[in-house]
Amino acid sequence: MNERRKVVSVIGNKAVEEGSLRFELAYNIGKALVDNGYRVQSGGLEGIMRAVMMGAHASEKYKEGDTIALVPSFDTEIANEFADISVPTGLDVMRNAMVANADAVIGIGGGAGTLCEYSFAWSFNRLIIAFENSGGWSEKLANTRLDDVVRYENLSDDKVFGVTSPEQAIAVLKEKIALYTKRHQGIGKRN
Repeated sequence: MNERRKVVSVIGNKAVEEGSLRFELAYNIGKALVDNGYRVQSGGLEGIMRAVMMGAHASEKYKEGDTIALVPSFDTEIANEFADISVPTGLDVMRNAMVANADAVIGIGGGAGTLCEYSFAWSFNRLIIAFENSGGWSEKLANTRLDDVVRYENLSDDKVFGVTSPEQAIAVLKEKIALYTKRHQGIGKRN
């Protein structure tokens, strides 16, 4: 039986210009994720969300179903053209919790919505990676802990792992993703 392919959410700015550093990072991490056997998830709209899915489609290993869009409305048609699967959450910004509950989360730049997703990912015990060269909340949170909660007793280096390239992000995923297996059980419950 085949093992379930891991899903990695990529979060960040809702608007980026093609050719900008943030666009290139998103495009290249999307491609690298699919090249390395991961599925790509995002909020499915424009900006980083579109760039990462466009990159995923550029992978030679891409196949339909590799990109998942968790759109904020009930309208699946608002997802960008690179979204293979469009999930109509109807949750508006509250869908950020769903985006953050992937097997791992990678951030590029980002404002308040991205900060919210980082907080959810931390609370949900997810592996978190941030491009420390992309500005926004990703740069601010790279190589830090979001609070003093011990999420994993056996991981003394638990933090938001800072990277500067897609290659570094993939290396962190390969090294760490199997260690981040706990799932959030609800507020007040010990995980």
